[in-house]
Amino acid sequence: MSGSFILLSLVFLVVGLIVGGLLKRRMAEYSQIPVESGMSGKEIAEKMLRDSGIDDVTITCVEGQLTDHYNPANKTVNLSTDVYNGRSVAAAAIAAHECGHAVQHAHAYMWLGLRSALVPLVSFSSQWVQWILIAGVLLINAFPMLLVIGVILFGLTTIFSLITLPVEFDASRRALIWLDTTNIMSRESHDKAANGLRWAASTYVIAALASIATLLYYLSFLNRRN
Repeated sequence: MSGSFILLSLVFLVVGLIVGGLLKRRMAEYSQIPVESGMSGKEIAEKMLRDSGIDDVTITCVEGQLTDHYNPANKTVNLSTDVYNGRSVAAAAIAAHECGHAVQHAHAYMWLGLRSALVPLVSFSSQWVQWILIAGVLLINAFPMLLVIGVILFGLTTIFSLITLPVEFDASRRALIWLDTTNIMSRESHDKAANGLRWAASTYVIAALASIATLLYYLSFLNRRN
């Protein structure tokens, strides 16, 4: 690999670590600020789903930190323990965001449907793509098509990263609009919730940019060899 690619990879790694660290710091700070309504993350999720006319989504509690997610396959909003039981600004923001995905699903939001359709392909690609790319670079003269296959697989993960951006930004938008129309939190708390969700979204932006840069590197490597 070229020195410029290694340097670029290190830059994205460092930036990703910094943003990830700031996200954890912000969420840790906002988890200490009680939400004015006194509602738990579970209760907020229940209310948002109810207000959105959704009655076929289950709310569950999962272990870990920042493990919150919505699963469209079985229609579950999965909240980490701190969010599920928490009565803070951070818990409210995260719970509402994950319910934003449930609202997307209920309204057949195009980008969520496309991302869900790509999940099986990306899961397979993620397991093998790095090994295929490494083998493709090492065996470029003997098996040039191996690198082509690796680039195609990596391209799928890059497309997935790009599709994830509108899905995440829109879920946050829906969450913040809903929070703004309720009496769950004050304007000051709402601003903190918006700030926390922006930091969370920035991690997806960095991941997408890093994926694009890596894909362009392998494409240029292929072009030079051809």
